[in-house]
Amino acid sequence: MAIVILRTAIIYFALLLALRLMGKRQLGEMELSEFVVASLIADLAAHPLQDMGIPMTNGLVPILTLFCFEILIAGLSMKSIRLRTLLFGRPSVLVTRGTIDQREMRLNRFTADELLQELRNQGMFDLSQVEYAILETSGRLNVIPYPAEQPPTASQLGVEVPDGGCPLIVISEGRVIGKNLKKLGRSAEWLRDELRSNGHGEPQNVYLMTVNQKGQQYIAEKERLT
Repeated sequence: MAIVILRTAIIYFALLLALRLMGKRQLGEMELSEFVVASLIADLAAHPLQDMGIPMTNGLVPILTLFCFEILIAGLSMKSIRLRTLLFGRPSVLVTRGTIDQREMRLNRFTADELLQELRNQGMFDLSQVEYAILETSGRLNVIPYPAEQPPTASQLGVEVPDGGCPLIVISEGRVIGKNLKKLGRSAEWLRDELRSNGHGEPQNVYLMTVNQKGQQYIAEKERLT
């Protein structure tokens, strides 16, 4: 039993490290080569766990090799537009000024029902309101409505909106995030004074607290267990 647990832990941390080193983009948007690598890695990782007679190296070495190939291809595709196009393809414009490009729909095996479903997912119910619909290489459909259908911005309305900056988490589940306090130019003493003045007591009583550059706060107390 201990050997099974140890082998599982080694494979788990090896996969975790490999996927972490591949970068956030690969985790968020999988291109064709990345999908192939992820599928192969999952299959290779399962073999040493299913059969205790298979050496661990038979799983770890192919995983490391695939990881190296993926990093190499990612680096080369950043430098070569041709290679990037060959491996990942090009975005396809499925709708142009309200008109469906049926040829592109057929090439991408995209049905009219799927197109309308994707439009509804993005809050567009009338195809005539869509200026462009672009199918990205990751498979995501980006929809650009006509300017008249887009919500107005504050600058278009002539409204001045104060910028408080990005709120930072200073307390997470009762734990103080010291580095974020430092970024805000605040001290632990300031934090304690703010909590006490707002009736929250100690940081341990707070589930989440965020503060922006202007000092605006959001505080959520911990729920009391009954």
